[in-house]
Amino acid sequence: MASRDPVADLRRIAFLLERANEATYRVRAFRSAAATVSKTPPDDLAARVEAGTLAKLPGIGDVTARCVAESLAGEEPVYLRRLTATEGVETPAAAAALRAALRGDCHVHSDWSDGGSPIEEMALAAADLGHEYFVLTDHSPRLTVARGLTADRLRRQLDHVAMLNEALPEGFRILTGIEVDILEDGGLDQEEELLARLDVVVGSVHSKLRDDASRMTRRMVTAIGNPHLDVLGHMTGRKVSAAGEGDAAHRRARTRPPSDFDLEKVLAACLDHGKAIEINSRPDRLDPPKRMLTVAVEAGCVFSIDTDAHAPGQLDWLDFGCERAALCGVPADRVVNTWTAERLLEWTGSHG
Repeated sequence: MASRDPVADLRRIAFLLERANEATYRVRAFRSAAATVSKTPPDDLAARVEAGTLAKLPGIGDVTARCVAESLAGEEPVYLRRLTATEGVETPAAAAALRAALRGDCHVHSDWSDGGSPIEEMALAAADLGHEYFVLTDHSPRLTVARGLTADRLRRQLDHVAMLNEALPEGFRILTGIEVDILEDGGLDQEEELLARLDVVVGSVHSKLRDDASRMTRRMVTAIGNPHLDVLGHMTGRKVSAAGEGDAAHRRARTRPPSDFDLEKVLAACLDHGKAIEINSRPDRLDPPKRMLTVAVEAGCVFSIDTDAHAPGQLDWLDFGCERAALCGVPADRVVNTWTAERLLEWTGSHG
């Protein structure tokens, strides 16, 4: 029986674990094994499988060694087969139609900030999912815990993205962007000259989330009025319980209530300035809450359904956002990432 590609099988397992929001250490085990296997000559791999010494290679354990051996024997690894058989239930029709209309993702991170994978790997995974584009939105400098990009690092990233776009599969492109921190006075945490160069700017509040409603409202409204901001990211800042993050007590400890602000004023600012509200698809965020999302739909706002992905498998979390959007009656033509890249860039360009 012809052998399979063990690197592809290991990466597929990691992808499915990421999509299921499994613990990071489990995902890392398979991605590390894939990196090791990709650098090991095929004859050496075969000899180690025969001798039972594959697990002695750095980054390969007993479980991943068994997957590699099964793959080289031409068998779908049992671990992969089990994951594939339990991928989940079918997305309801309205949500599936909205998901099918999406052309890209406007909020994606890489290992340049707090993501776990290189830009290239994120891009190839997105292309495999049928995306036409994604916006690379690594963090801005103030968020040091997330290795936010200084102005110099962001300039280097822009050059790197330009180079990558020359080599990526036809029909897919990386759009430049940032998830810029909304400062306490409503300013944006990056040089204006750089913000003006970017294709899409997502602005989010990451600090003093429990500030009083009047200050938080002023902060958000000021940021929305900034001509460089295009999308208001995870607008309430809440964290909800998510599977795959340890035991129940640990998950409860990671929850966070939504920020308090005047929703009517924030929505009015988005409408006045033509800015989008993000429907954040992360299972630990699902932001904004459905009651707020319904009000925003009735107000006439536009939206961006994003994954806020920090790993390749998380790029497939769009279903979660689409399900919430469908439940709240979000029309597909008011979701900016159902638009072509050209139309999206025309819209963001109008804000400047």
